Amino acid sequence: MQTNFSLAQLADAATAESEAILRKCVHCGFCTATCPTFQMLGDELDSPRGRIYLIKDMLENDRPADPRTIKHIDRCLSCLSCMTTCPSGVNYMHLVDHARTYIEQTAKRPLADRWLRRILAMILPYPARFRASLMAAFWAKPLAPVLKRFGPHGRRLSALLELAPAKAPARALHVAPGTYPPPQPAGEAEAPVRRGRVALLSGCAQSVMGANINDATIRLLNRAGIEVVLPKGEGCCGALVHHMGREHNAMDAARANVDAWWAELQGEGLDAIVITASGCGTTIKDYGFLLREDEAYAEKAKAVAALAKDVTEYLTGLAPEILPAPVPASAKEGVSPASLKVAYHSACSMQHGQKIKQEPKTLLTNAGFSVHDVPEGHMCCGSAGTYNILQPELATRLKERKLANIAKVSPDIIATGNIGCMTQLASGSDVPVIHTAELLDWATGGPVPEGVR
Repeated sequence: MQTNFSLAQLADAATAESEAILRKCVHCGFCTATCPTFQMLGDELDSPRGRIYLIKDMLENDRPADPRTIKHIDRCLSCLSCMTTCPSGVNYMHLVDHARTYIEQTAKRPLADRWLRRILAMILPYPARFRASLMAAFWAKPLAPVLKRFGPHGRRLSALLELAPAKAPARALHVAPGTYPPPQPAGEAEAPVRRGRVALLSGCAQSVMGANINDATIRLLNRAGIEVVLPKGEGCCGALVHHMGREHNAMDAARANVDAWWAELQGEGLDAIVITASGCGTTIKDYGFLLREDEAYAEKAKAVAALAKDVTEYLTGLAPEILPAPVPASAKEGVSPASLKVAYHSACSMQHGQKIKQEPKTLLTNAGFSVHDVPEGHMCCGSAGTYNILQPELATRLKERKLANIAKVSPDIIATGNIGCMTQLASGSDVPVIHTAELLDWATGGPVPEGVR
């Protein structure tokens, strides 16, 4: 794609990066075949190629974002399916993130929109605030059908309430900061062999909505002889605010995490930073890019990003002999993994953002589960961070399409590796949606996950 940026414009690092990305696009349109919003709406401007033209026009002309551009950029899920499809290597993720930051800096949204986005940014990244808001949402949940009658913003609030769980989520057994070494083998006097040491991201929304996920992960890693540390000072990865264009908030969150993990690296050391929410994993693996202009953090962020691994990625990289062995079905009470049919939903941030596709399915299969792919597995479920709140109509259509495809598998369980997907799918399905790590923990001696029948 030909570009016409001035030298003055290209002096800005973000604009120069976007210009280089734009020049890689050859207008081939392969991205339109896998873009969820283009498939639903059929509007070229709701495809990656169309959005690229809008972004190019906005940035080249140095003008504030107009309502049309905002509408079509806001409709983008950042599912990154286009990046899997693109034959030219266009880094659409970095381009659309820059566009969102530019929109946030140059455009003034309607008051109700500004307030909702501000509230989400003030609550979701902070576990204590988020837990309190969930309690309030529980009592307000009956108002969800009524709010739908009050226009777009009413429908957004309704979507927010509908995503709230029916009961207060359980609190984590393993809390930060803390260190969790492998257990002492029964009847042995010597200390257990420590085969590795990792930091585990506690995160924000997942630590409230799915605290049992990290509990299961710690048990699973401990069985493999891995010491797990939940570092002091670590928090939200920054993804939620980053995808709303709040770049400074995202960078502050990234710096805080880099500091926390760097302290562990300089102390007892880390073999990896293990992440159980793939949306967080995609962002943390990009810290080196996010903080590339920060002289105090650029190199540390790059080193931290290189250590980041999804839990299934890390387990796959362990030597086979130290992986936790599945417990024989005869040793279990009631239902066993071997009797269950699992539909594996690959989160977009997992398959498109991190290119992790086979590892979770292989681990589940080796643990005894019957694992099945979902038709149209490349398509987003509609969660996408805050998308299912800010774009509820489109998110609902995608959820219904995803659940219809999952139903074709007739599964006993839906497995996935991202809390956003879990919440989205569970809001429309009676089939239990369980994190991959919880299933692996159960198969190797842990408790039966909640919801498994």
